[in-house]
Amino acid sequence: MTNRQHPLGSGFTAASTATDVLAGIDLAGRQIVVTAGHVGLGLETTRALSRAGASVVIGARSPGRAAAAVADLPGVEARPLDLLDPRSVDAFAEAYLDTGRPLHALINNAGIMGGPLVRDGRGYEAQFATNHLGHFRLTDGLLPALRAASGARVVEVSSWGHHLSDIRWGDPHFEDGAYDGMVAYGQSKTANVLFAVELDRRWSNDGIRGYALHPGGIIDTNLAPSITDEQWQLMGLIDEHGKVVNDPDRDLKTPMQGASTSVWAATSPLLDGIGGVFLQNNDIAPLEDIDAPLSIDFGSGPLQTSVGVTRYAVDPESAQRLWDLSEK
Repeated sequence: MTNRQHPLGSGFTAASTATDVLAGIDLAGRQIVVTAGHVGLGLETTRALSRAGASVVIGARSPGRAAAAVADLPGVEARPLDLLDPRSVDAFAEAYLDTGRPLHALINNAGIMGGPLVRDGRGYEAQFATNHLGHFRLTDGLLPALRAASGARVVEVSSWGHHLSDIRWGDPHFEDGAYDGMVAYGQSKTANVLFAVELDRRWSNDGIRGYALHPGGIIDTNLAPSITDEQWQLMGLIDEHGKVVNDPDRDLKTPMQGASTSVWAATSPLLDGIGGVFLQNNDIAPLEDIDAPLSIDFGSGPLQTSVGVTRYAVDPESAQRLWDLSEK
């Protein structure tokens, strides 16, 4: 396996914000789609891109609520998108193609984390279906617009959580045995990374590059409503007064800091000619010597993350295998 995971020395840090990484970059004329671009990291991503001059389309299950959240941002519109519903995904893609506009960046930001087992209408496990399969279908549907941009980027908001599970090749939807919501989350985040690797291999000749990233540990979003404040406190993400801890050197970030790597992936000229890589702290992350998932008891003590990506998450053979599985 060729190792592409070599940090560039971008000059940014874990504390850099989305505004920092866009300093001096003019996005006028750029068309960008952000899934769930109206809440949490997505909202900060949309806000930064809009203020830099981009036109942004948000995909949201509640487009009215999304439109209200971004009403003060120029060049931003919201359209209905339910990643668990293939018909909704196809309708979003078709509506965008009907505008005739190119698509310079697609930021697959929406996601869910943890909790009890939920299945969609097809019987698919909801985290794998939302975080990966829905975005896989959306990206494929938007391919003509990505090609029309003559230079486009697809950004997968993954997570350090990919350390929790490889793809469960024999049982991705937890049809056999016990269900673990965080293992399911880890599988979906590994899928995000592998998707970016294979997308880049398949589409780079069309000028489309793929990236996956870890935004940081950010809890003041609606990503994981199933995790209690007591669990967050035990993990060290909330202090004894119930205040969210901000310590970027420990991977504990604000939403603006967390959104920075998404924005950097979508816009940085340092990534011109580079793709199929995992990013962290506004740079390419190093490859870790980790070949198997980690077992973590969440809520048992402080959460310790690392800077890097596991070998199984960027394995090119696994990436091709996942693409074939996703098409099926």
